[in-house]
Amino acid sequence: MIKSTLLISFFALSGLCAQEKKIGTVYFDFDKYDIDAVQKQIVADFIREIDTTQLESIQIYGYCDDRGNNDYNLKLSENRVNAVKNILIANGFKKNKMVVIEGKGRVLIDDFSGESLADLRSKNRRVDLLIVKKNSFGKGIYNSLQEHHEVGDRIYLENIFFELGSSNLTLASQKELDKIAAILQKNKAIEFEIRGHVCCTPNHYKDAIDRATKERKLSLNRAKSVFRYLISKNVNSLRMIYKGLGNQFPLGKGDEYDRRVEFLITKN
Repeated sequence: MIKSTLLISFFALSGLCAQEKKIGTVYFDFDKYDIDAVQKQIVADFIREIDTTQLESIQIYGYCDDRGNNDYNLKLSENRVNAVKNILIANGFKKNKMVVIEGKGRVLIDDFSGESLADLRSKNRRVDLLIVKKNSFGKGIYNSLQEHHEVGDRIYLENIFFELGSSNLTLASQKELDKIAAILQKNKAIEFEIRGHVCCTPNHYKDAIDRATKERKLSLNRAKSVFRYLISKNVNSLRMIYKGLGNQFPLGKGDEYDRRVEFLITKN
């Protein structure tokens, strides 16, 4: 059996700031997902270099080149992810730190950018490891609504997500908004902007299509859904405005994290 070729590119942890940075990539031979003993040791050494006390989480994403059908490549990418995940676990990395583990299937090629087809395909047969450093949101950025805020504070609402192509609030999102509405009722001075986001759109499109309306206004509709829900919970509409920001501000934490809504405090 031809053994997979592994290359791990290391990035300085000191360079981590907002959100996560790619810290390693595992490359595979065509149609392979096995990793030999030498390569396993490279991954083990890499794990030992991570300061886990400063690590919030790690995400693992698998890819394939453009050959073969979608279903086969999706399974192959998942097998590659699981191969890397198992090495992490075998070397003592905690499962609860791996919050996104996803095979994304094949990567289509539409721009050669001066590289050969073989080189491009070899780069797409890979698993990427990404990390989130603790307290990586930075000053003035929070992951939940607080009792008191300054003007300009941003709240990234971790538990308010949407299904792909949908602006409908999930039951879990409604429960989270109930908590937010209760805080807003206690502090009636807070005014804010509701900002909707989307994932998974080509760069030449600024927004995605809402399946329900067939309009390319998905991020706006997500913000509007939150706006309307808060009104239904007796939050004064004059305290809120909403807007869609499309795909301009990905977090880099995975697609589901980009299907989100954030608050920007405009008055306290």
